[in-house]
Amino acid sequence: MAEGFSIDDGADALASFLERHPRALVLTGAGLSTASGIPDYRDRDGVRRGRLPIQGPEFRRDRAIQRRYWARSMVGWPLLARAAPNAGHRALAALEAGARLGFILTQNVDGLHQQAGSHALLELHGNIHHVSCLGCGARFPRAFVQTQLEAANPALLAAMAAPLPDGDAALDPDAVDGVEIPACVHCGGVLMPDVVFFGDNVPPSRTACALAQMEAADALLVVGSSLMVYSGFRFCRLAQAAGKPIAAVNLGRTRADEMLALKLEASAERLLPLVAHRLQAHPAAPFSDLIDHRGTM
Repeated sequence: MAEGFSIDDGADALASFLERHPRALVLTGAGLSTASGIPDYRDRDGVRRGRLPIQGPEFRRDRAIQRRYWARSMVGWPLLARAAPNAGHRALAALEAGARLGFILTQNVDGLHQQAGSHALLELHGNIHHVSCLGCGARFPRAFVQTQLEAANPALLAAMAAPLPDGDAALDPDAVDGVEIPACVHCGGVLMPDVVFFGDNVPPSRTACALAQMEAADALLVVGSSLMVYSGFRFCRLAQAAGKPIAAVNLGRTRADEMLALKLEASAERLLPLVAHRLQAHPAAPFSDLIDHRGTM
């Protein structure tokens, strides 16, 4: 957005975009959930922060990597478990309920869209509140696995660690030694969070659903994603190839900046409630509680 534009100008522009494209597909990323206290992966230039994440193939074959993952997750997951939807999530749910958008694809695994009330939703990368057994396929709530971890590793309960994205934590490597990791209560198999790890592919059925939603959409709206990961960027390429306009709400650059018909460098939790208000889409909470008119973008 041009320098000096206010958040009200941005809300007007995005409301007009959605009025022209009532079947817009919304693609959300980590930037939407930062206002809920969940760290994101990248800075405003789209550069990844910190070390590379655990790769899926490594996790499945290496007991030491499984131990590292579950130790860090035991310490970091409670922050994610306490997170609540912010005004941006609630505004998207309101826009869906008011038939002001078509469908939501999210790259996030935090489950906050569902908590906010969104229903027309596909979690591209899964949901970290669920865990599955690599042996027998049984599924468990992540909260249940947390009770196993804490019972087996009481010394870790007092560990201090900086929070990282998706329930991870920057735990001292020495603290990982000797950590007891949970096993499936049915078969004793290896447990893995029900998410798409880096190095793994989105399941084919999920990909097919997402592509069908992109085909049915009349536009694409990106919220809180730099689009540096191809699983998200591919939808911009598909939209561009089909002649469908693309808008983005993101604090910082995106991989698709040159493709965008509308770019709003704004915080989603401030902008989206204003858009929903203009389009008379009403969330569960009164908009007077969500809207902040102060300042500019």
